Amino acid sequence: MTIAPNKFVSVEYELYVGDENERVLMEQTTPDRPLEYIQGMGMMLPEFEKKLFGLKAGDKFDFVLKCDEAYGQPVDEAIQELPREIFVDGEGKLDALVVEGATLPLHTPDGQIVRGSVVEIKEEVVVMDFNHPLAGEDLHFIGSVKDVHDATPEEIEQFFGGHDGCGCGCGEDHEHEHEGCCGGGCSCH
Repeated sequence: MTIAPNKFVSVEYELYVGDENERVLMEQTTPDRPLEYIQGMGMMLPEFEKKLFGLKAGDKFDFVLKCDEAYGQPVDEAIQELPREIFVDGEGKLDALVVEGATLPLHTPDGQIVRGSVVEIKEEVVVMDFNHPLAGEDLHFIGSVKDVHDATPEEIEQFFGGHDGCGCGCGEDHEHEHEGCCGGGCSCH
């Protein structure tokens, strides 16, 4: 069976950024935690799905998604100053998790969860960067297809039924304190 729309796909891969001379490993799946998704359901970057289309279990892959095929260039509008008071605890002190370089989950006014990186902490505001962490990077994927089969109702429920903690499809009830299960394509990063 080959990767096609509505197929459950399981892959193991390594994701690198940088050029061939200075590649940096950004993400790596493991045999017990492969990337799993349903092809054609918008769970992954469209170009990632196109590159895997037609492959079958056992096939290897090695491809690069150029920046514009992945997360694009960073945009200035994604860097925002937020009032410091939204980051304070019940005693009025800045939450201990709010430190420069930290990535934090925040709720939008409509209830969505977005992740941003703390760029700077000022007296009145906290400067946050909501660009995807891999914006501006070419993504080099090297890996293999482990499984392809018709998606079962249970698998569809796992990914889209809402009992998955963040909706990323990892099958874990979590707040994304982990790394590596989302394949760089998840909108929750």
